Amino acid sequence: MEWKGDAMAKVALVTGAGRGIGRGIALALAEAGWAVVINYRGNAATANETAGMVRDAGGDALVVQADIGSAADRARLVQAAREQFGRIDLLVNNAGMGPRTRMDILETTEESYDEVMNVNLKGPFFLSQLVARTMLEQMEAGPAEADGGGPQIINIGSISAYTSSPARGEYCISKAGVGMMTLLFADRLAESGINVCEVRPGIVETDMTSTVKEKYDKLIGDGLTPIRRWGQPEDVGKAVAALAEGLFPFSTGAVLDVDGGFHMHRL
Repeated sequence: MEWKGDAMAKVALVTGAGRGIGRGIALALAEAGWAVVINYRGNAATANETAGMVRDAGGDALVVQADIGSAADRARLVQAAREQFGRIDLLVNNAGMGPRTRMDILETTEESYDEVMNVNLKGPFFLSQLVARTMLEQMEAGPAEADGGGPQIINIGSISAYTSSPARGEYCISKAGVGMMTLLFADRLAESGINVCEVRPGIVETDMTSTVKEKYDKLIGDGLTPIRRWGQPEDVGKAVAALAEGLFPFSTGAVLDVDGGFHMHRL
């Protein structure tokens, strides 16, 4: 494959970018002039729709089907990005899932635990490892053609990293793990000039939260969050774009809360 687009555009690989928060991230990056590799697992129609929106916003797009939980798929995803664009300047580990069935932790099955961990933590860990090696190779080969600072990795966490939900314990544990994963890669890669941060969304209006909309409408209205509205995918996208564009060059291992103030302890 030969890239016919802007040779100076920076290249972002965004997992789970077909819809929801991932789409919001892809669009924010496109508006800033990035080329975006749009990864999806199962819904080709929404991924291709996102690609059209990215192009309309001024970015180039490549759609790649891959299950982040699969080593072979991770390798194929990275290879496709490199073949099309020649490099990867940003990895956004966004793909994630909740348990297929919410149940009390005393009833949680190993199958559900393994599936959620595979997608939310194991997959992103080893994809970060693979992409970090790719970034280091690029840096050794010479200065990047793209404008701006060095490569980055941004992990999409969740307030569930520190907020107990016993009916979906495997999800909470996976997101707590993402927090430590961020610190580990930030520590390891800082000397090479690769910053790693976490963007931690709160209650965001997506397909994943649609089944609990009525519950959270009431909680938000009653003041669960100081900013009394649902978060939107574009809220997260703007935060990712700010990091990606190098507006926080002296920050690594940091958490950027995008949660309407949920994280604050209040009386």
